[in-house]
Amino acid sequence: MTETLETQRLILRKPKASDLDAAMAFFASDRSVGVGGPLQEGQAWRGFAAEIGHWEIHGYGMWVVTRKGDDTALGMIGPWYPAGWPEKEIGWMIWDESVEGTGIATEAAKAIIDHTWSVLKWDTIVNYIGPDNNRSIALAEKLGAKRDPNAAVPDGKDCLVYRHTKPEHLS
Repeated sequence: MTETLETQRLILRKPKASDLDAAMAFFASDRSVGVGGPLQEGQAWRGFAAEIGHWEIHGYGMWVVTRKGDDTALGMIGPWYPAGWPEKEIGWMIWDESVEGTGIATEAAKAIIDHTWSVLKWDTIVNYIGPDNNRSIALAEKLGAKRDPNAAVPDGKDCLVYRHTKPEHLS
């Protein structure tokens, strides 16, 4: 289990209880609409608890994104494969609006996708993205993912599926 990844500017770490307030604020806000929000307090709490539980069940999960030298939670990005998901996903949520457009999500997602191919040995990676979530669609495309209109979606989700191609040197 790799609990921490490092990039040029970022530390990506396993979520911890002290991240709860930042997560709750995000899930209660209109910014969370792309991930099913805004959520009521109990739903938001359970959603964050599921992130921590995913690590305990699978040995991996979404990492909290922080800047080097500052442990403030800016969002979560990482592998996500809960029960009932048709395929393994890399998901992302930028909690702190002030970091949007700074390349943090791209930097973190690239490192995580590389880790997922090389360490977790996934054969496929998708992103499930709401059809109106233009920022997430743009990020998926920037990362090289292509829309897969034939892919299955999680039950009850209205989303598009973007598929990443595994690098040939890892195939």
